[in-house]
Amino acid sequence: MPAEFDLYGVYIPRLLVLMLVTLFAVIILRRLLAWIGVYTLVWHRGLFDLALYVLLLGAVSSVSRWYFI
Repeated sequence: MPAEFDLYGVYIPRLLVLMLVTLFAVIILRRLLAWIGVYTLVWHRGLFDLALYVLLLGAVSSVSRWYFI
């Protein structure tokens, strides 16, 4: 995967694109977890959401590295 994306002459860093993809995935996952009721078992929702974002960002980055070499 290239280090940058060219969007009509504007270079966008790869990490920014991965972070936006992860943000949309986390928004959907947070709504699903709230609907199921997982947040009643979580001590600190903000820390849980941050940890979820970091883990998913690592997973998306790893998957993108394997598929877009």
